[in-house]
Amino acid sequence: MLVRMGRNVRPGGCKVKGDRGITGGKPLRGSPYGSTRPQASAWSSPSIPMKLVSLLSERRVLPEMISETHWAALAELVDHLISTGHVESGRRADILEALHAREEQVSTGIGHGVAIPHCYCERLEEPVAVLGRSPGGVDFESCDNAPVHFVILIIVPKSQPHAHLQTLASIARLFSQCEVREKMTEAVTAGDLMRTLGKCEEAP
Repeated sequence: MLVRMGRNVRPGGCKVKGDRGITGGKPLRGSPYGSTRPQASAWSSPSIPMKLVSLLSERRVLPEMISETHWAALAELVDHLISTGHVESGRRADILEALHAREEQVSTGIGHGVAIPHCYCERLEEPVAVLGRSPGGVDFESCDNAPVHFVILIIVPKSQPHAHLQTLASIARLFSQCEVREKMTEAVTAGDLMRTLGKCEEAP
């Protein structure tokens, strides 16, 4: 039985974020990184951005995405989360529908070759993220019309509708740095990408 939660709720409990202001077609701005690494529970606090590396694992990093288009990239990343057991296969259609609806509001391609697609769902206790890198670039209808080479997809618990804001802004702030993108481009394996990301997030 579906619970009626409002007009933005999708079948299966996935809901579209009404966070047009997060991207707004422009690169995001966020608070500087704190000196203390947030723990998993920090996600519930809107004032403490989580490190992206703490939301990922090597199994949730795709160094060689094959998709060339916006919608295909979303499906590839969601399918990867399903294949690694981080998302139930029965939720695929609902999650993709929520992601598509969010993208139709305004593309989450924030410029600099980066996109941060996101939605949130019920029956999810912790955020689920996956990082994809596309050597050839994905047409993501970004605000600067440049191809996207890094896609960070995040699915957020519906019970924490505002906690993601600082984290998304922090991710966008990190990837807006040319040096970070260059280092992430030079990394070879998923493990290399994770280690590089961790060092970049710890840098002052």
